[in-house]
Amino acid sequence: MERMFNLDPQLIQEVIITAINIFILFLAGSYLMFNPVRNFLNKRKEGIANDIEKAKADAADAEAMKAEYEAKLKEVDKEVEAILADARKRALAREEQIIEEAKTEAAHIIERAHNEVLLEKKGAADDMKKEMVALASALAGKVVSASIDTDIQASLVDETLREMGDDTWQN
Repeated sequence: MERMFNLDPQLIQEVIITAINIFILFLAGSYLMFNPVRNFLNKRKEGIANDIEKAKADAADAEAMKAEYEAKLKEVDKEVEAILADARKRALAREEQIIEEAKTEAAHIIERAHNEVLLEKKGAADDMKKEMVALASALAGKVVSASIDTDIQASLVDETLREMGDDTWQN
């Protein structure tokens, strides 16, 4: 009788010994190779996890620095705005001061001009008085020298007034 698949006791024994050897090799390989590879992979996994954590921490630090930088920029913008506002206030104050000085100077100029006009009027009045005195003297001299009547005297007064002109009496 022939055996199926040639299963004899020696084959079974060899199969069992081979299975035991494979198991022993598997344990030895596992101990010698799988564990170091597994440890290497675990270390690599931990290293990658640490790198990721470090990257997250760096990203958080960068975000914090960005927020701080933006806050400083806002503060600088506020400071610039404050400086500009202060400069505007000082410029307006200086403008008001210049305008006030100009008004004061204009008032002084107007006052001096007014005083000069008054002096000119007084001078013109004095000149007119002198001329009237001279005219009166000339008229008196003519009246006395000619011993004239009232018609002649009236004509002399009219003539003298015409010589003085209308402008003298209107000022």
